[in-house]
Amino acid sequence: MNSDVSTLADWIAESPSTVFFGGAGVSTESGIPDFRGANGFYFQEREIPLETVLSIDFFTKHPEAYWEWFREVYRPVEPNGAHKALAALEAAGRLDAVVTQNIDGLHQRAGSRAVWELHGNWERLVCTRCGTVVALIDAVKVDGDPVPACPSCGGQMRPDIVMYGESLDQGVIEAAVSAIARASTLIVAGTSLVVYPAAGLINYFSGDHLVLMNATPTSADAHADLIVRDPVGATLDRVMDELRAEGVVPA
Repeated sequence: MNSDVSTLADWIAESPSTVFFGGAGVSTESGIPDFRGANGFYFQEREIPLETVLSIDFFTKHPEAYWEWFREVYRPVEPNGAHKALAALEAAGRLDAVVTQNIDGLHQRAGSRAVWELHGNWERLVCTRCGTVVALIDAVKVDGDPVPACPSCGGQMRPDIVMYGESLDQGVIEAAVSAIARASTLIVAGTSLVVYPAAGLINYFSGDHLVLMNATPTSADAHADLIVRDPVGATLDRVMDELRAEGVVPA
C-alpha cells in the first residue's frame, strides 16, 4: 500500500495532465450504496429490479411509483475524502477534470469545478414539459401528488439523470473524451467498468500511466500500470499527505 501511494503521488506530481474517472465506489464511503453491489439500491417494497425502476419507460408509465422509489433511496450525504482530495488537486492545478458515472453531485459539493457527469445529477430536476431546471431542494410539491410540479408551467418534474433507454448527452461525452485523450495520467476508481457506453471512454486514453482503484478485478486490469484494491477515499487521503509533505499541494 505504501509503495502504491508513493508511486501514485509521484505520477500526479510529475504529470502534465491528470484526469479522474470515477464510479459508484467513489461515493460508498459517503454512505451511498453501490447500485450494483450486494447492498445496492432496488425497489425494496415492490421488489422491482433497479434497471426497471430507472428506465424512462417506467418513469413515463408510473411517475408516482418512480418518485416513491426516489424518496425511499434518496438521502442527503456529505463528500468523503476522495471528493475532497480531488477538489484540492484541481485547486492546486494538479487535476484537469473529473469524469463521473455517479449522479450524487458530491464532486461539486466538495469544490470541484471541472466535472463531467455522464449520467446526470439527481440533485437537479428538469421539467418534462418546458425543460425548466431547478434544484431538488427547490422542488414544488402539490398536496396529495408525489410528483413534483414545475414552478414555471406546472408540468411533471423528473431528476436530471440519464435513465435506462435514454442516450448520454453528446456534449458531455465529447468533453469527457477530450479530457481523457489529453491526459498523461488517468485514475479510474470505484467502477467495475461494466456500464456502457461510459466504461468504454477509458479506451480513448493513450497516456503514460493508467491507475485502477477498485475492490474487485476489472476488464482493464491487464492494461493498468498500477492497481489498488484499498478504498478510494483512504488511498487518496494518503496520496494527499505525501503531496503536501513534498510541497506539491498546499498544506
